[in-house]
Amino acid sequence: MDYRKILIRPLYTEKMSFLEETQRKYAFQVDDSANKIQIKQAVEDKFDVKVEKVATMNRKGKAKQMSVRSGGRAIRTQGIQSSWKRAVITLKEGFTIDLLKGEAQV
Repeated sequence: MDYRKILIRPLYTEKMSFLEETQRKYAFQVDDSANKIQIKQAVEDKFDVKVEKVATMNRKGKAKQMSVRSGGRAIRTQGIQSSWKRAVITLKEGFTIDLLKGEAQV
């Protein structure tokens, strides 16, 4: 499987930037049907690094309600956010990924 179909986008949060610096962990939103072996292979192919561990989490979409003003009236509507899958990758000692540039550093 092509890594462009597995890795959807990297996840930038304050917590993940702390884990990048201290524990060599990186988070990605991945395809729902991808397994840990495919995710590991995709990261190694794209960034040319060695992956030590892959942890995955299925994130359930939340129900949301909102009000929209239309023609002077408030219309109440509701919907559901999409469910998605997150993968946290731990790299082997000595490897890093610069996610802003999309490059690996040894």
